Amino acid sequence: MVAASTPQRFRVEELAAHADVSVDTIRFYQKRRLLPPPAREGRVGWYGPEHASRLERIRDLQRRGFSLALIRRLLDGTLDPADEPLADAVVHAGDRDDRRDEPEEFLTVDELATRSGVPAALIEAIAREGLLVPRSHDEARFTDADVAIVQHGLRLLEVGLPLPELLALARRHHAGTRAVAEDAVALFDEHVRKRVRASGAADDEKAQELVDAFRVLLPSVTALVAHHFRRVLLSVAEEHLEAVGEPAELAAAHEEATRRLESVWPA
Repeated sequence: MVAASTPQRFRVEELAAHADVSVDTIRFYQKRRLLPPPAREGRVGWYGPEHASRLERIRDLQRRGFSLALIRRLLDGTLDPADEPLADAVVHAGDRDDRRDEPEEFLTVDELATRSGVPAALIEAIAREGLLVPRSHDEARFTDADVAIVQHGLRLLEVGLPLPELLALARRHHAGTRAVAEDAVALFDEHVRKRVRASGAADDEKAQELVDAFRVLLPSVTALVAHHFRRVLLSVAEEHLEAVGEPAELAAAHEEATRRLESVWPA
């Protein structure tokens, strides 16, 4: 006869109730190798306090925005201790506006659609193509910054630019941007992270040095790329107008340029 469950042992339904998750969630975590299988007694699987603690850790990491792949590495101990604070900094980069004390609010697709005035179906389609990048890949999370970006995209449609051509241009931009981002991360890994990890400093000191370096990398690379693109875009637009523009267009463009166009460029 199978012994009755005690606080130290749970059937799957009891573990789900104890951890405030669904049975399907527990099965999903096991399938993704985040949660070890239960001990078997006949046809009954028994879970212990270690499973409950692991579930609590998983949920905490998910609330902090970690992907399931990263959570698995943290739980398995295959992530260098100095890398966990760095991963946390990467996950939450951009969640906080330096001008405010509180963290930025996360939005679902429906909330983003409501605030931006753009249909949720269109937002989901754009996100599927990689043209709108959420802050988490396991569960789409957006911010107020995404509201502004989606609204900027809507304005492009309002001035007459066709959606198919805009999406094609955005795909090319995404591919180029991702390539630059991968190169930037590779440089950071090769010349900063590997050097720090090889040092004789304590893990907490190495972790802080990596976080500090990343906090320099992100805004610096972002500013360099944004500034360069703006300048190139303005230069190409000027060259195009010089080649095909009418006198009135050239005069208007010159007048706009003298108004310091970059100083009023939308953030």
